Amino acid sequence: MINPMIHPVIHPMIHTERLTRHFASKKETVEAVKGVDIDVAAGELVAFLGPNGAGKSTTLRMLTTLLPPTAGKAWVAGASITTEPAVVRSRIGYIGQGDGAGHSFRVMDELVMQGRFYGMNSSDSLSRAQELTKSLDLTALEKRKVSTLSGGQRRRLDIALGLMHSPRLLFLDEPSTGMDPHNRANLWDHINRLRDQQETTIVLTTHYLEEADAYAERVLVIDHGEIIANDTAGNLKAKLAGDRIMITVDGVNAAAASAVVAGRGKDLTTSNGSREVTIAGRFERGTRTLPWLLRELDHAGVDVRAADVRVPTLDDVFLSLTGRSLREESEVTS
Repeated sequence: MINPMIHPVIHPMIHTERLTRHFASKKETVEAVKGVDIDVAAGELVAFLGPNGAGKSTTLRMLTTLLPPTAGKAWVAGASITTEPAVVRSRIGYIGQGDGAGHSFRVMDELVMQGRFYGMNSSDSLSRAQELTKSLDLTALEKRKVSTLSGGQRRRLDIALGLMHSPRLLFLDEPSTGMDPHNRANLWDHINRLRDQQETTIVLTTHYLEEADAYAERVLVIDHGEIIANDTAGNLKAKLAGDRIMITVDGVNAAAASAVVAGRGKDLTTSNGSREVTIAGRFERGTRTLPWLLRELDHAGVDVRAADVRVPTLDDVFLSLTGRSLREESEVTS
């Protein structure tokens, strides 16, 4: 369940109860998702992370009604995914990893057609399409064929298609995969601006962990079909990884320095050089602990030659939780 200290759940946009999905494979049952409980509040931006085969994609497919659950219940945007799938689809936007627009059609025609599919009349559909092309810097491309657009332009068009019917909830599956850093930054500028303007709830999957760290209010980690972490990125980094402080001293002071570092740190390691020794340890608040540590080392008569603090990333958290690096998995599968 969502931590009320992070984001109070009054009317959750997503609520699941023991959501489960099994598959039959060679006369064996594969438990892809094992009874997950998820709550996402209206207006939240939640990053949903997991290694390949962990159950992340299966969970998203159930929440978007693309796959029926084996057991359990879920309500998305106020409707049941099992008894009211059409209502769920009418209230959500889903932007997958592939291009959502037909390559031989023009940008404006695709947007207007999308609105018509959702029951909008021609006038309202055109008005909404024009609003979105302006918001997403697509106005100059309205008459262009989709096949002539760049990767960043196509991704912005996918966002526009997903927003045509003004969904209360938007699922973004790897929204910036394959984009260069400049286009990724522009895309997130557009996403955040639209979120501020429309208060859209967003569920995001990404292998760019810096995106989850920078933009998500909460991070959910799934592994082996179970939710194993549910907190803010900052809290996860502080609790599960910790800051790493490295102190370099003269070899003759190594024992004294190790004793001081061990007084506050954990997971100590020592690296011996020709004349110097580097001692490293993990600390909950490394940037605040370092001044204290330097004072204590000075009082102990230890001459510190170098000091550094390494703040953990979400990939460190992911490695701590699962024993795997999400970044490495992304590189293998890309």
